[in-house]
Amino acid sequence: MSVDNLKALLPDYAKDTRLNLGSVTTTSALTDQQLWGTALACALATRSAKVIAEISADAADHLSAEAFTAAKAAASIMAMNNVYYRATHLIGDETYATLPARLRMTVIGNPGVDKADFELWCLAVSAINGCGRCLESHEQVLRGAGLSKELVQEALRVAAVINATAATLEAEAALVTV
Repeated sequence: MSVDNLKALLPDYAKDTRLNLGSVTTTSALTDQQLWGTALACALATRSAKVIAEISADAADHLSAEAFTAAKAAASIMAMNNVYYRATHLIGDETYATLPARLRMTVIGNPGVDKADFELWCLAVSAINGCGRCLESHEQVLRGAGLSKELVQEALRVAAVINATAATLEAEAALVTV
C-alpha cells in the first residue's frame, strides 16, 4: 500500500493529479513529519477509504506513533471546528464570533508533537473543508512561529492534490456502479 498504488489507480484523464501526487510527496521542502502528517490528516479529511489506506501506509513509515496520532487528531478536531467556525462566519452576524464556542479542543494546545507541525496539519485540513476563518487563524499562527509562506503553500499543495486524488478515485468508483 502506498502513494504509488494511488498513482496507478488514477485514470489517464487525471494525469496531472497523478504527476502532482508524485511531486508533492517526493520533492517537498517540508520536513518528513510535516509532509506525512499533512498527507495523513488530509487523507482522513477526504473520507476516502482507499486514499486513507494508501496514505496511512506510507505515513506510518515516516511518522512516529505520536505524530501519527496527532495527525489523526488534527483531522478530527478540524472536522468539528471547520463546521462550527465556517457556519458562524457564513451567517454574517459577527455576534456569533464573539460568543464562546463551548467546544472542547484541548488537543490544539497540547497535540503531542511540535505545535507548528500540528497547526500546519490543521491548516491543510481546513483547506479541504473550506473554512476561511480557520485558514486565516492557522496561517497567522504558522507565520508567527516562523514558517515561510512557501512552506504554508506547500501544505496547501499537498491538501489540494490529496483531495483531487480522493475525488477522482471516488468518482471513478461511483461511475463503475452506474
